[in-house]
Amino acid sequence: MKWNPSLYDEKHGFVAEYGKSLLELIPQNPDQTILDLGCGTGALTRQLLPLASRVAGADSSPDMIRQAQAQNPVIEFLVCDALDLPFREEWDVVFSNAVFHWIGDHDALLESIRRALKPQGLLVCEFGARGNIGAVEAGFSQAAAELGYAYRPKFNFPSPEDFRRRLETHGFLPQEVYAYDRPTVLSDGEQGLRNWMVQFYASELAAIPADLHPALFRRAEELARPALWNGTEWVADYRRLRVVARKGE
Repeated sequence: MKWNPSLYDEKHGFVAEYGKSLLELIPQNPDQTILDLGCGTGALTRQLLPLASRVAGADSSPDMIRQAQAQNPVIEFLVCDALDLPFREEWDVVFSNAVFHWIGDHDALLESIRRALKPQGLLVCEFGARGNIGAVEAGFSQAAAELGYAYRPKFNFPSPEDFRRRLETHGFLPQEVYAYDRPTVLSDGEQGLRNWMVQFYASELAAIPADLHPALFRRAEELARPALWNGTEWVADYRRLRVVARKGE
């Protein structure tokens, strides 16, 4: 996935904005250490600063990390693979917003996080649940197929039951694991859904000739409009999975 940090900050600020409510789930302990996993451009990482003695952000995108470091020079940021975190019992809290659905192997992810957490450490995260962006994905997939290109779903949206089982398998004690609908207004009016596709389907669009993109966008919008257009703006059909789980002995 090739990320555009400027487009992300300008058009998709809702990602961090909705993530703010997750901060309320972090214990009030100024001596703790917190890792923001999949920190992007660092919008939430800097809001973690008052909650800990040490905060760091990690992301697999060098472009995102460069922008995060430029905007937050006093915070520690690093480029690393979430499946192979370079930490051993180093963090009291691993925090993550809107990241896990990008990762296909949740077993390897949870094992990596378990190793990084101190004994009794806490995982606080939210990401796409089963059914997330169903109408968006259906519209894009059909529009691409009509142009002769196959869209293969790339997101990993588990059910609460499935993710709870995985947590327990990897030695976590789940405290909260639940899904909820979160209709999400996309900024920029009529351009909102197109902006979303440009950012989050960047790799798929790279495989389709650029001269076909306008037709693809128009058709995807036409297909999604009955479900997602409210008359003045696009409202994406987000469904989220929220998790709080403690590392066991």
